[in-house]
Formats: sequence, structure tokens, C-alpha cells
Amino acid sequence: MQRTTRLQRELALLAAEPPPGISCWQDGKRLDELRAQILGGADTPYEKGIFNLEIIVPERYPFEPPKIRFLTPIYHPNIDSAGRICLDVLKLPPKGAWRPSLNICTLLSSIQLLMAEPNPDDPLMADISSEYKSNRQLFLLRAREWTERHAGQ
Repeated sequence: MQRTTRLQRELALLAAEPPPGISCWQDGKRLDELRAQILGGADTPYEKGIFNLEIIVPERYPFEPPKIRFLTPIYHPNIDSAGRICLDVLKLPPKGAWRPSLNICTLLSSIQLLMAEPNPDDPLMADISSEYKSNRQLFLLRAREWTERHAGQ
């Protein structure tokens, strides 16, 4: 019951006051399956891209973080080919930083920030991470190409 009430409040707030470049909605009738879109930020290789995400809210939410993954392919050191995201707030302690005070809006904003500022020292994609560190121009070129191919409008 607590999960349902909280999710309804969070979705209402996201609909009324969405963070810039982020939208989130219920997918069908199920409240535990959500969809989100993040617009690629200005001055990033993801600019003008629309990235779709899937959010699965566990039974124990907010005591357990939602499972979020990219449905749109993205060239990024912290996001793998299955769309899984390496971000501490998406994991429970001790390895992660999830707290019940966080919410879906906070998570989506954190993912948007990660898109703009990758963390090459905690990669899911080692090859993209080393490219990001050693040849930033090539990384930016490939990330832009992927964005145009997969996330273009």
C-alpha cells in the first residue's frame, strides 16, 4: 500500500513539475512498470537525442531501488549494451548509495547527470572507458554517431 501511494504521488509530481529534459509515465495499467525519456543535454555528444528508459519498481520500494535500464542504445562507459546502468544510487548499501528518501525523479536526474559526466573509473564498458580516457575526440565522435543512429527524432 505504501508503495502504491508513494508511486502515485511521485508520478503526479513528475507530471506536474518534470525536471528539464525528463519525463516519466506509467506503462499501461501496471503501476510498477514505468517508462521515462531523457533528452540528451546541450553540449554533450547526446544532444538532440531522445533516450527511452524502462523502470521496474520492486515490491519493497522505497526500501529497495527501482531497476532502471536504457531501452535506447547509448555509447557510454557506464551503460552496457543491455542498457544496464552503473550508478551507485541504483544499488543498495553497502556497495550502493540507495536510500528510501531518494525517489524516481532524483534517480532520473542522476542518470541525466551521468550522461553529461561519465565516470570512467567505474565502467561497465571497459573499452569505451579507456577510449574516453585516452582518445576523448574519438569517444565524442562515436557517441554522437550512436545518438544520431539510435536516439534521433
